[in-house]
Amino acid sequence: MKYILGKKISMTQKFSADGQVVPVTVIQAGPCFITQVKTAEKDGYQSIQVGYAEKKKLNKPLGGHLRNIKKARYLKELRLEADNKVEYQKGQNINVNIFVKGDLVDVVGKTKGKGFQGVVKRHGFHGAPKTHGTKDQLRHSGSVGAKGVAHTFKGTKMGGRMGGEQATIKNLEIIEIEPEKNLLYIKGAIPGSRNSLVEIYAPGEMKLEAITTSKVSEPAEEVAPKVADKVEVTEAKTENKEEVKVQ
Repeated sequence: MKYILGKKISMTQKFSADGQVVPVTVIQAGPCFITQVKTAEKDGYQSIQVGYAEKKKLNKPLGGHLRNIKKARYLKELRLEADNKVEYQKGQNINVNIFVKGDLVDVVGKTKGKGFQGVVKRHGFHGAPKTHGTKDQLRHSGSVGAKGVAHTFKGTKMGGRMGGEQATIKNLEIIEIEPEKNLLYIKGAIPGSRNSLVEIYAPGEMKLEAITTSKVSEPAEEVAPKVADKVEVTEAKTENKEEVKVQ
């Protein structure tokens, strides 16, 4: 599974090879980094925790959790399949290079919060007619329950809080990729306002560069002569002192 975090920048348009206008959403995806790797033996399931963006200060629990790596502003966990054979390492970077032009991705975001809204905007009600004696009821919902039951049924479409919920848009095509700027141009619209956090999924294997640590140690052959030289010098000094005393 390919996975990356990013933020929604804006919407624009691109032209295809045959001259068709394609509406696209610009997403600054990554660079992200792996902050934790969970295994089935230790945690009961396989997953990786991905960090995105940086912040200046962390509280003590997060500071200990993110010791020796970047201070992540956002943390999200990606659950891996049971038959996953790819080995991930803490600290590996995830860039837009894991995607290819033409990939179909699923984008998860948070819709714009609109506060308390009535039934016309929230559910698309037509409202009452504007003529025939209607007064101050153009956008009212009307009857919300049967008289015999004498209560409102659960789930009835009424006014209430709208937006600010998680939404997923599936099978969106990647039109263009700019690796040097970490930008993805995805066809169509995605949920959320500008600079809001989005998650991007795509089928396939996520190939990451392995972290190699090399420690440079001084060879034993070079250390030994240095020690021997020091011993010879001290012996020479002691002999000179004895000769001076005899004279």
